[in-house]
Amino acid sequence: MDKLILYKFCTRLGDTCLIMSHRQAELCSNGPFLEEDIAQTNLGLDLLGQAESLLKYAAELEGKGRTADDLAYKRPEHKFENLLLTEQPNTDFAFVIVRQYFMSVYLAKVYEKLATIDDEVLAGIAEKAIKEIKYHIRHFSMWVQRLGDGTEASNSKIQTAIDELWMFVGELFEEDNQDKLMVEAGYQVSGDELKAYWMEVVIAELKKATLVAPDSDFAQTGSRKGVHTEYLGYILADMQYLQRAYPDAKW
Repeated sequence: MDKLILYKFCTRLGDTCLIMSHRQAELCSNGPFLEEDIAQTNLGLDLLGQAESLLKYAAELEGKGRTADDLAYKRPEHKFENLLLTEQPNTDFAFVIVRQYFMSVYLAKVYEKLATIDDEVLAGIAEKAIKEIKYHIRHFSMWVQRLGDGTEASNSKIQTAIDELWMFVGELFEEDNQDKLMVEAGYQVSGDELKAYWMEVVIAELKKATLVAPDSDFAQTGSRKGVHTEYLGYILADMQYLQRAYPDAKW
């Protein structure tokens, strides 16, 4: 496998986990109650650990002397390729649950495939991540059920979140030349296979919670070309401030 192609793969997945972890970190002290506040923060730490491992490996593959911190804190917005769904804001608790549940089901399939490859580093990252993501799915699916089958208000809120975030789902299955190369090399499943798996799992879960998947194929895309929603710039301004204000500071 060409190192630059593998570098691109690792940064894409690493960026996705990094931005997801930042959104989860924003819930610290903002959870609906103390136990859930702590749980959400810990789920974010899982994602941060995955991001660090992936970006560290990406930096090694690049071979330009950069570190995982350099990739996280010193790249501009257009160099990030995280999926657009991950940068959507914590509008309310229902939006948090839907966004993270959708992404957790996606990551479960991604890591399941990576755990089978010959690359010891990536397979090792995936094997550890699978255990974490399985718990994430249990946790978020529990909340999908509680909110969907709860009060009229909770059902309405989570259905609204599903309806508004659905436009970003199609990008999960999009394929460009980079993706096709990784599929051919056995590092990831095809977009069609991933979509079939994701739709089956998610739609079944929504039905159990008396929720409805939108009947729309519209997909907001752009992350693979470095094109993002207005939210990523604000995330990076927050996340990268200290490193940019005090370059190469040691403490």
